[in-house]
Amino acid sequence: QVQLVESGGGLVQPGGSLKLSCAASGFTFSNYVMSWYRQGPGKERELVARISPLANNPFYVDSVKGRFTISRDNAKNTVYLQMNSLKPEDTAVYYCRADFGRLNYWGQGTQVTVSS
Repeated sequence: QVQLVESGGGLVQPGGSLKLSCAASGFTFSNYVMSWYRQGPGKERELVARISPLANNPFYVDSVKGRFTISRDNAKNTVYLQMNSLKPEDTAVYYCRADFGRLNYWGQGTQVTVSS
């Protein structure tokens, strides 16, 4: 069955770093556009970063540009989100998403809390 298993979330102080991982199985990972979304308290879910199958056109929402880096390892069926210089407003549940045409899958979400 299809699985997107996220890890790496947790509690971090402002200015700190976390690296999220999303391990995929049950589909041809290398065909899929991979994305990270987040939903903070009282906020709409938003696209944070997106990476094409060959990592040609990474996208970042303006609020994370220069701080977050999305990457993927097709040999490991894993997408990553390196988060640096974290701010309290980055606090959210972070979701991994896979897209291929009309097919899409979501991960379960992982909590990231940035707080002193």
